[in-house]
Amino acid sequence: MTAKLPDASLDQLFRDARSRGAWQDKDVPDSLLHELVDLVKLGPTSGNCSPARFVFVKSKNAKERLEPYLSAGNREKTMKAPVCAIIGYDLDFYEHLPTLFPHTDAKAWFEGKPQKIADSAFRNGTLQAAYLILAARGLGLDCGPMSGFDQEGVDLAFFAGTNVKSNFLCNLGCGNDAPLRPRAPRFDFDQMAQIV
Repeated sequence: MTAKLPDASLDQLFRDARSRGAWQDKDVPDSLLHELVDLVKLGPTSGNCSPARFVFVKSKNAKERLEPYLSAGNREKTMKAPVCAIIGYDLDFYEHLPTLFPHTDAKAWFEGKPQKIADSAFRNGTLQAAYLILAARGLGLDCGPMSGFDQEGVDLAFFAGTNVKSNFLCNLGCGNDAPLRPRAPRFDFDQMAQIV
């Protein structure tokens, strides 16, 4: 067991972190997005399958491609965010297992099993998306994860010619504190957990 993180780190990752809907006009450097992915890829996935795929929408042209597929409530905040990460999962992830999990024939676990492929891709891709949020917070970025978009449209616009499916979107940048509401209630331990 390693040492517990200091309270300041836990505050940054969880206690003080908030989902953001308003953004300061501050750039997120490409180098920081590379650093972010380098952290995310280290998080565990089953069989090191690593199905998550990320498109970081930063340019004006790319945002204009994304805009028609956003719900009305997500459109303005996404257009103003420095970056919108499209978080997807690759249904062909198992093709990479000979490289990512080389000590056994893990590819054979999935070939010809579409339901197992879909379940594993979605589950592990979602897990990697959670790593993305925590890693982004750890690097000093604020996050605004959201649903509310036309999945088929986003897939066609950004993942055409692949077997990648979008899961959800996450705006990234330096959040604006002004419009934050008080944190919504959370369950007590006994409402969501038990020790048996």
